[in-house]
Amino acid sequence: MTIRKFKGIYPNIDKTAYIDENCTIIGDVNIGEYSSIWPQTVIRGDVHKVKIGKRTNIQDGAILHVTSDNIFTPGGFPLIIGDNVTVGHGAILHACTIENNCLIGIGSIILDGAIIKSGAMIAAGSLIGPNKVIESGMLYKGSPAKPSRELTKKEIEYIEFSSNHYVKTMQEHIKK
Repeated sequence: MTIRKFKGIYPNIDKTAYIDENCTIIGDVNIGEYSSIWPQTVIRGDVHKVKIGKRTNIQDGAILHVTSDNIFTPGGFPLIIGDNVTVGHGAILHACTIENNCLIGIGSIILDGAIIKSGAMIAAGSLIGPNKVIESGMLYKGSPAKPSRELTKKEIEYIEFSSNHYVKTMQEHIKK
């Protein structure tokens, strides 16, 4: 694994987190308790901060980045991911906010300033445009993503299951 400082700032990774040996984490990155970062993931907190909450899993090949403070984006945008979030394989999260208990589908792209409210689900391959707000309890899908319907009870339960499953899976990897 590559974990390195940028401009004197090292990633801050909780001792209970699982970081796969084949990922890259750079700069101002904070990773919470029992979270997991899987192979080929890149998390780059070089021009702003990245915060990943507790019991969140960032699956294989995901790319996480931020936006700098500049004349086009005064203040820039951090990347904030809450607790109990599943980020699917190959997703790209760029300078957005993902609140708690969300599922971001495989290959989804979420752009600058977008906010995914707690308890939302983004279908695989969806595109969430800049500054879009995704409402809680809803499934969004498409490119650009649009509200599809309210989540079912089973889907809401699946979001919790996924978080718990990845905590269990990461603990098995740690024991190997």
